[in-house]
Amino acid sequence: MPTMTPQNPNLTRELFLLLVLATLWGSSYSFIKIGVETIPPITLIAARTLIAGGILLAVLRHRRVRLPRDRATWRRFFVQACLNSVVPFTLIAWAEQSVDAGLAVILNSATPIFTFLLAVLITRHEQVTLRRLFGVMAGLAGICLVIGVEALGGLGENLMAQLAIILATICYAGAAIFSKNFKGLDPAVPAAGSLTSGAVILLPISLVVDRPWELDPSAASMLALLALSAFSTALAFVIYFRLVQTLGSVGTTAQAYLRVPIGVAIGIVFLSERLSPTAWIGLICVISGVAAMTIPARRDATQARNA
Repeated sequence: MPTMTPQNPNLTRELFLLLVLATLWGSSYSFIKIGVETIPPITLIAARTLIAGGILLAVLRHRRVRLPRDRATWRRFFVQACLNSVVPFTLIAWAEQSVDAGLAVILNSATPIFTFLLAVLITRHEQVTLRRLFGVMAGLAGICLVIGVEALGGLGENLMAQLAIILATICYAGAAIFSKNFKGLDPAVPAAGSLTSGAVILLPISLVVDRPWELDPSAASMLALLALSAFSTALAFVIYFRLVQTLGSVGTTAQAYLRVPIGVAIGIVFLSERLSPTAWIGLICVISGVAAMTIPARRDATQARNA
């Protein structure tokens, strides 16, 4: 069966998928916030990986796509699981018990910066260009304008929780780079493999630490868990692995900039929040930053394939 990843990706389509991914992951902070109200973080994430992994395995079975059986690939699945779900998902869920979702978005939006630094210093597969440096600066400026500089005023409170989100951000950066090891696979395969591996790691811990059979989660938390698993995880991971192959690791993590205005929009609709005038200027900066980082990434990827 041919791979789902196009050999000559259409840039407009890939950027649209980048927006979809940002929306799915942008909404995950609200789902997590609702979920951890009555479900402990480890159990919430164990259920998230189990449900999402199960959905993707069912999709693969329906499409008659088989998972690899060699040990080397499954070792990579487990590494990817630790970098992209087990550690960062759990850290963010734990942190959001005491940290506002808005501040979590700000801290987690630094993923492209860490990815860029790791790619340059370690793997050296991403070029340092003025356009990408501009993208980093424009994106950060846009984040501050969209959220409001005053939102950073609480940075000194709940320090451990905030450091946990930063550590999760670094994990995401490493995951974006490590995802290159799955080039050529159907995007749903590493997504299903890593999420299943994550469930294998987290379920025993959940049973020992949280004793989930004794929990009494609310209906709102359960609905948030289902939405988090099906949309913000299962569907999002398929799109994520595709974009890593078409836009590059730094280009894909640029969706972190888009999460910020999307998160604000969710707050306006569901939490009656208001945007400041400077936030609209920030949106322009954010879009400029995303374009500056993704367009060169796509060109570099095309040149690498033609080399």
